[in-house]
Amino acid sequence: MNAPFQFTPQATEDLDAIWWFIAEHSRDAADRVEMEIVATCRRLAKHPLMGTKRQDITLLPVRFWTLPKFSNYVIVYMPDSAPLQVVAVLHGKRDLKKALEGRPL
Repeated sequence: MNAPFQFTPQATEDLDAIWWFIAEHSRDAADRVEMEIVATCRRLAKHPLMGTKRQDITLLPVRFWTLPKFSNYVIVYMPDSAPLQVVAVLHGKRDLKKALEGRPL
């Protein structure tokens, strides 16, 4: 049975933007990245404390997890929510603090 997780509307937009950006060069690569993000979210739902708190970025009750296979991408999620709420999927070179400002939690 899969552990439940849910993308917030903004996280869904993040995922769509990532897919389209990668798909400009390769739809297969875009699909692989998307599948890995979803699989990682399932793992995080089963083990929500795997990620790290980043108080240098935000004091909000979220954790951060960098995808091992695609280390350019970071998943930001609320470990205490049920189902697990994925609040952002971001490129790691972005200003994460700025990208998270104003996101509803």
